[in-house]
Amino acid sequence: MYFWLVTKKILQEKYKEVKQENTALKSEINQLKKLIYGSKSERFIPSQDSSQLNIFDKEKAEEKPKEDQEVEKEEITYQRDKTGKRNHPGRHKFPLHLEVEEIIVEPDFDTTGMVKIGEEVTERLDYTKASLKIKREIRVKYKSIETEKIQIAPLPSRALPKCIATNSLLAHIMISKMIDHLPFYRQAQIFSRDFQWNVSRGTLCHWHKLVCELMEPLYQVLIKKVTRSNYINADESPLKVLEYKEVKDKKPPDKKVMQGYMWVYRCIKSELVFFNYRKGRGMHGPKEILKNYSGYLQCDGYSVYDKMAKVNPAIKLVGCHAHARRKFYEAKDSDPKRANHALEIYQQIYAVEKKLRNEKSTPENRKKTRQESTKPLLEQFKIWVEEECVNVTPKSPMGKAMTYFQNQWHKLITVIEDGNLEIDNNHIENKIRPLALGRKNYMFAGSHSGAHRLAMMYSFFASCKAKDINPQIWLTETLDIIADHPVNRLEELLPGYKQDGIA
Repeated sequence: MYFWLVTKKILQEKYKEVKQENTALKSEINQLKKLIYGSKSERFIPSQDSSQLNIFDKEKAEEKPKEDQEVEKEEITYQRDKTGKRNHPGRHKFPLHLEVEEIIVEPDFDTTGMVKIGEEVTERLDYTKASLKIKREIRVKYKSIETEKIQIAPLPSRALPKCIATNSLLAHIMISKMIDHLPFYRQAQIFSRDFQWNVSRGTLCHWHKLVCELMEPLYQVLIKKVTRSNYINADESPLKVLEYKEVKDKKPPDKKVMQGYMWVYRCIKSELVFFNYRKGRGMHGPKEILKNYSGYLQCDGYSVYDKMAKVNPAIKLVGCHAHARRKFYEAKDSDPKRANHALEIYQQIYAVEKKLRNEKSTPENRKKTRQESTKPLLEQFKIWVEEECVNVTPKSPMGKAMTYFQNQWHKLITVIEDGNLEIDNNHIENKIRPLALGRKNYMFAGSHSGAHRLAMMYSFFASCKAKDINPQIWLTETLDIIADHPVNRLEELLPGYKQDGIA
């Protein structure tokens, strides 16, 4: 009898484990289906109380009109716009800086005896294909009559002395690769199709490498500039990298695709961004970058950041409420009642942030408002999570969401300490989007050094975008002067230095 009781208990526990695992797997399958087929939006519309809906439905069911009951009729009149259409804002005005070509269109009939009383103007946008031209520099030689010494003017400074491409063309190639996501072989095809200029993919790749080597010192200055601040965002994103492995008595070496990572750091104050490529997702990368950092570090729940805070006590971690909210959003299908309650609280929290943003509140006012409005909501939310977590299975989506919130609480509550802090890490995640788009086009980096060069140029162009600077103009001007610019003044070449005098 005792044997059967023990066996029954073991089977019940096993059944419970299998049931929890089955629920977790179903939830994971649903999430994967959403990623493939569903909407990417995480918009939440709070629903009305279900009990009230049932009552109303019941009343409606009871209020069925009787067949013999006479229905009272009334006449309703109203007014509406004649067109029945909403007011359209109209087309956007054309940019004022564009060149205007005027074409006078005369009627094809005889205008003798007629007087011009006006005209009608129709404007359309026209496209002119980009031009590729030869820039020929002619240096005149002079010979002294007395000494017969020959003199000639020196060549203007070039970014790449022996390169046939001008700085403007080099900048265009870099931007087409990094911003427009055009691999070098596609650019070569475009040059051949539009200009009958046959250039190899290898040549473009070589120029890209030389430009990056020239920009390396400026990249290091950018890293120092960002890490000198007292508040930065951090995030990481995967990147496939082609790795060559030497095999004995085998040529060429074996190639395999490995998983590397782009670590991204953003300075809140200056809005400068830099990408840092690492072979892995371990602690080595951020430890090297943040070893001397002191200030706030806003990040997600990845454990490496917690380890960094222990290694460097000067780091104060700030959580991301967007990540915490997303966990509850992902639990909507499996546990809609609890998920809706959590999302409604977060809706109130973000409503406070929206109001502060619309009012352009000062850091002092933001701190005060968060202390008065956001703090009670978060504390209320924490109490609710502690009460409800015992009623959900740990491996379920709701269990994972609650566990994440509890584990990240010490970081999530930090947002109320300083009015300069952001509610989430969405700003840094937006900077990673060009990388995600690029991955879809070139699939992987050709080498670890190539991935490092990608990180460098993504850094400059993301900073240009944050500063609303035209990357073509910035890179061309930078290449014009960087070779002769004093090393101790390279910071002057960073995007936005001229506009706001960042120091």
